[in-house]
Order: sequence, then C-alpha cells, then structure tokens
Amino acid sequence: MIKLRIIFFLLFAVSHITYAQLSTEEIAILKTNMVKAVENSKLTDSLFNKLNKLPNKTALITGYTGTLEALKAKHSWNPYNKIRYVSRSLKTMQKAIDMDKENLEIRFMRFSIEFYTPSFLGFSKDLALDKKEIIKHYQNENFGLADRELIKNVAKFMIDSKKCNAAEVKILKKYL
Repeated sequence: MIKLRIIFFLLFAVSHITYAQLSTEEIAILKTNMVKAVENSKLTDSLFNKLNKLPNKTALITGYTGTLEALKAKHSWNPYNKIRYVSRSLKTMQKAIDMDKENLEIRFMRFSIEFYTPSFLGFSKDLALDKKEIIKHYQNENFGLADRELIKNVAKFMIDSKKCNAAEVKILKKYL
C-alpha cells in the first residue's frame, strides 16, 4: 500500500513538473512586463525568448507568445519583417484560441493585435468574431480566471475601440 502511494505521488509530481508553466506570481510579472515591452524592444525579445523555450505551453502562454511576436513587428524597422512577425503572431494566436476557445484574455489579445494592424494588410479578419466572443463573455459573466483589473481594462479598451454598438457598450460599461 505504501509503495502504491509513493508511485501515485511520483506520477503526480512528474506530470505536474512536465506541464508546469509559470506560477501566478510569474504571470503577474509577465503581464506587467508585457505592458513595458510595448515601448521596449529588448524586453520584448527577452520575454519572447523566455516563453518560446517553455515546453508544453498552455493556451495562455501561447497567446502571450503570439502577442510578443506582434510586438516584435511593432519594434522592427523593416517592412518585410513587420509583416512576417504579424503573420506569425496571428498564426500563434489562432493556435492559442484552438487550445482554449473560451479564454477571454486570449480573444482580447488577438482583438487588440488585429485592431492595431492596418486593415489594408488583410490581417484583421477575426476582429468581428473576437468582438462577438468578448461581448458574449461579458453578457454571460464568464470570465474564467481573469481578474477584476483585466475585466475592467478589456471593457474599457473595447468601448474606446469604437467597434462596439450602443447595446454592446451598455453591457461593457457595467464592468468599468
């Protein structure tokens, strides 16, 4: 019986280590650093390299990686590289969404990337879908693991984006 408990403990510990990503504290630091990375190309590269090395990425980590790829496009001076990074970013974001279709934060990250990408480039094809999904989360109060600050910031961004109609703005304003 003791051997069986030890085996179960070891199996649990090994599986926990194999799929361990970042702690709650590390995610909070990552979010803070991602805001700073918007204006700091070295930080963008550093965060991207750190996340890219993680094995067995969760949907959220995959979404952060995609967002950092978009930031690499922002920081690049070469138009070809800008387009390449945005294209890669959106493929990574689609992978993250395929892994977790109900994650508000991932949907918002893709919405914001497409929102800031010039529409003539043809990379903004999921704006309407992501807006619809984000509004659905607010209607159903389905925020998953999103904290209050994220819920408020997403609502504010969506309203400020001018992509929402009056009824959608009314839903979002409840969370400001």
